[in-house]
Parts: sequence; C-alpha cells; structure tokens
Amino acid sequence: MKFKLGDFVRFVDEKREGYVTRIIDAQTLGVTDEDGFEIPVAVSNLTSVHGHGVVAEEIDVPKPIQVNVPGVTKIENGIYVAVATDDKVGNVVHFHLQNQSPNTLLVSLSTEKKGKYASAYHGIIASYGTSLVYSAALADLDLWPEFTFQVLVVSTADAKPIDPLVIRKKFRAKDFSTEQKALPNLKNKGWLIRLDDLVPVTIDAQKLKESFFKSADEKKMVEAPAKEIDLHIEKLRDDHHFLEASEILQIQLTHFQNALDAAIVHHFDKMIFIHGSGNGTLRDKIHKLISKNPHIKTYMDARKEKFGYGATEVVFK
Repeated sequence: MKFKLGDFVRFVDEKREGYVTRIIDAQTLGVTDEDGFEIPVAVSNLTSVHGHGVVAEEIDVPKPIQVNVPGVTKIENGIYVAVATDDKVGNVVHFHLQNQSPNTLLVSLSTEKKGKYASAYHGIIASYGTSLVYSAALADLDLWPEFTFQVLVVSTADAKPIDPLVIRKKFRAKDFSTEQKALPNLKNKGWLIRLDDLVPVTIDAQKLKESFFKSADEKKMVEAPAKEIDLHIEKLRDDHHFLEASEILQIQLTHFQNALDAAIVHHFDKMIFIHGSGNGTLRDKIHKLISKNPHIKTYMDARKEKFGYGATEVVFK
C-alpha cells in the first residue's frame, strides 16, 4: 500500500495510530502519534484509516474571507495557505491551499530539500475552494523543505488572461509567531498565510480608462488614491517586524504601482510618493519604473524643505 504525507494510519501489531509526517525511505515512514512523538514504522506494519482527518466544514455556499488586499489586484482576494492544527495530534499541522478568488486554479506543489525534489500535490481548486496539500510536524519546522507552488488561473470572465504564477515559500518561525485564529471553511484553528502577496501586480491603465465608458453595471470602480502616498512599511503592514527585506521591498513596490495606476485613471496632475532616504534602494526602483511609464511627463525630488531627499513628486501628462 502506498502512503503519502498527512495520511492517518493505524499500526497493525499494536493499538496505536497517527499521521504520516515523514517518508524515511521506500520501506519506512515516520508516524507522529497523539502524544506528539514521531516513530519510525515499517510500511508493512501500517494500514490506512479512511474517512479521518482535518476536513472542511460542510457548508452550502463557500464565502470569501475578508482580507486586507489592494483595491485592484490580478487575483481578487488572493491565494492562501491555511495551516491548521490537529485536535488529536498537537504536533501535526495540515496545509490547506485556499482559493479566495472567483477563478479556478490549476495547482501543483513540489518540495525541494538539499537538491532533492518531490511532488507533493497537484489538482484543481474551484473558486473559494479548499484542498489539503501537505502535512508535517511543527516541531520539525527547521527541517521542512522549500515549497514551490505553480498556479494557472482559469477565468470565465471577459478579461485578459493572467500569467501563470510560480510562488516559492520557505516557511519560517515568524509565519507562526502570531496567535492561532479561526480559519475560513475549516473547523480547526491555525494560521492564514497569503501566498500571492509578493507577486508583482500590474494594471492596464488604458483598460481601466475604457471601463468608465461602460454602463454602471459593467463599470469597474477604482478608488482615487491620496495625493501623497507614504510607502514606509509600517504604514502598509502591521506585521512588518516579521518581514524580510526582500518582502518589504516588493510590498512597497506593489503599493506604489497600484497608487500610480489609479492616479492615471483619475487624471491626476501630480502626486507625491514618500519613500524615505535609507539606502536608496526603494527610491531607485521607483525612479526606474517612473522613467518607463508613458503617462508621466517628469519627476523630481518633492519639497526638500519638508521631505529632504525622501520623497518623489510625479507630474503626469
């Protein structure tokens, strides 16, 4: 019999059961019991227990969760991993991939550890659907592999196709440093981690302009941004203390791009982006994006007496 990570199994020769949390080799599995101990067991000494595990609640119509996301995104709401605890085996967590969008997702999950790759999951996740994709022992967090999610977004709407997403994630202690909370569509508590938050978002400003000529029912409303946009990470994310430098930069650039495109849609004459001085990385990235934008006439340091060299003023055509 072939087992996979997350399977609930029972020992053949003794009264004990648990979850498969490690594949040691072709003949041996690591099984974590209800006391949280991982035991190496021969495959021949295990049998599957069907109909057991962490499952989604039975609900008539799945509803999207309320999350803090930009007003205009490639994927409405987003793609998340809900890491749920297990009632019976406290040391085990279950990874549920959650599609909080109106699109259908074709997903594959592979893992990599020390140059060795393995396929962990592949399947179709319907809009606002959930699928169990992985299980592991939380105590072995430092031993977890790196995860690569490949996502193809399928939409029935009259819209430009979304580019396939490749999301690489190495889970760290900071991902589980917050208090466990109720998870959407799941019975168990745990942590909700957004996967596509670091995927760069671009908006076709011309398409959005054209939308204003549609009927009220068809029109996609874009909220006008503020005249001054503060890109300091503490203004954008409450959990900024747990973010790495690369994550912070990508979040700031995404927020910048969303605000810039919205300003173009609303025919702004000019606006100011407050990026701070720091080491100049964010400023340089923003200036590079501005210089390539056909809707921008010029840009300059904004009011040095107020911002020093920590802000850029953009003048639109």
